[in-house]
Amino acid sequence: MRLIKTIDEMRELRKATRKSGQRLGLVPTMGALHEGHLSLVRAAREKSDIVAVSIFVNPTQFGPNEDFAKYPRNLENDSKMLERDQVDVIFAPSVDDMYPADAVTWVTVEGMSDRLCGRSRPGHFRGVTTVVAKLFHIIEPDVAFFGQKDAAQITIIRRMVRDLNMPVEIGVGAIVRESDGLALSSRNAYLDPQERKSALVLHRSLQSAAQLFQRGERNSESLIAAGKQEFANLPNARLDYFEIVDPNSLEPLATISNRALIAVAAFIGNTRLIDNVIVDPGR
Repeated sequence: MRLIKTIDEMRELRKATRKSGQRLGLVPTMGALHEGHLSLVRAAREKSDIVAVSIFVNPTQFGPNEDFAKYPRNLENDSKMLERDQVDVIFAPSVDDMYPADAVTWVTVEGMSDRLCGRSRPGHFRGVTTVVAKLFHIIEPDVAFFGQKDAAQITIIRRMVRDLNMPVEIGVGAIVRESDGLALSSRNAYLDPQERKSALVLHRSLQSAAQLFQRGERNSESLIAAGKQEFANLPNARLDYFEIVDPNSLEPLATISNRALIAVAAFIGNTRLIDNVIVDPGR
């Protein structure tokens, strides 16, 4: 496994692999890796000759009062995990390398970037699409893998790739959960034991809505009400949003007639977590 910390070195490596016709799969991460990330690494291995993982805590997707400074960082531990999974390349650039002084250029997917997490975290998706565009430009992957937990991010990145004619296939890995249903997240490390128990409300709220859907309910207002009800009487859980949207546009749906994304975000104590489920009346 090779650890690369500069853009120039990463470009040189990719140039050499292109000459030999090797297909490269990329898993973009912010580190603090868990089994969810590793499942994406394995998916990339199945579709690639070379697997690269980027580890970069991207400052531009954090708001001024968010957790950029305390976001968990442990490159040594992450590297050991990736080596065990036979990753070929880790790309871990510095902030100064990724964002030159006085940089003023951004990549924004208009409209979509203001929905779901984008509405409650202004500028978040602009930071995501900008850094992902940079990574695609530097690494030139043939395929890049993202986790379904970040469903809105996937929709936005797919639109960016389409609109900018980027030659990158986007792969999606299923949400990996703990045995009790909690979606794996690097931010779960922030939770104390009581908050960890309360965090199950996200998955429970999605299940309530999905079960009502399976019984034939198609009205989004009724499904949303069922999901929100799970947050009642939980003093350390504050709902950010519970919405039902078109997974291809992120536009709200009044009635579910096709595949739909049910998405939730909530603060458990001071920790913001997200989760989602796809429902489909055709299945």
